[in-house]
Amino acid sequence: MKVGYARTSTLEQVAGFEAQIDELGTQNCQKIYKEQVSSVEQRQELSQALDFLREGDTLVVTKLDRLARSMRHLGEIVETIRNKGAHLQILNLGVDTSNATGELVLNLLGAVSQFERQIMLERQREGIAKAKGEGKYKGRKATARAKTDKVLELKAQGASATAIAKDLGIGRASVYRILKKP
Repeated sequence: MKVGYARTSTLEQVAGFEAQIDELGTQNCQKIYKEQVSSVEQRQELSQALDFLREGDTLVVTKLDRLARSMRHLGEIVETIRNKGAHLQILNLGVDTSNATGELVLNLLGAVSQFERQIMLERQREGIAKAKGEGKYKGRKATARAKTDKVLELKAQGASATAIAKDLGIGRASVYRILKKP
C-alpha cells in the first residue's frame, strides 16, 4: 500500500499544500496524512503515518524537506520505516528505497546535505568573527532589557513574574533577571 504524507509550515501555503495532495493522489496513495505545522513542532500526522505503515508499504512524499528537518531526523524516520519492512519514496528526487539504487542515492544525498550544512555553519562562524573584529556585529538586540521600566512598574503594582512575562511578551527568566538587578 502507498501511504502519502503532505505538510506545509503555514496556513498561507494553501496552493503548495493542495499541489502536494494532488501529486500524492496521482501516485495512487490509498491513504494520505496531511498537516500544516512547522517542521520543528510535534507532527502528529507524520507519527500516525509511520505507525500505520506495514511490511511492504511505501511512504510517499513530494519533497524531502516536507518530511525531515535535518539529516539526523531523516535517518530516524528511515530507520523507523526500515524496521517496519516498509520503504520511502521521494518524488522530486526520484528516490525509492525499495531498491539498492534508491538506498544508495538516499545515503549520498544525506552525506552531501550534511557536508553542505557543516560548510555553511563554518562560513557563518567565519563571517560573524570577521564582523565582530570590524565592530559591525553586535548580536541581536536585547528586547527584555528595553522593557525594564515596565517590568519594575508592573511588579510595583503587584503583578506576578509570570503575568509580567505574558503581558510584555518576554520570558519569565528575563523578568527575574531584571527584578534581581540592584
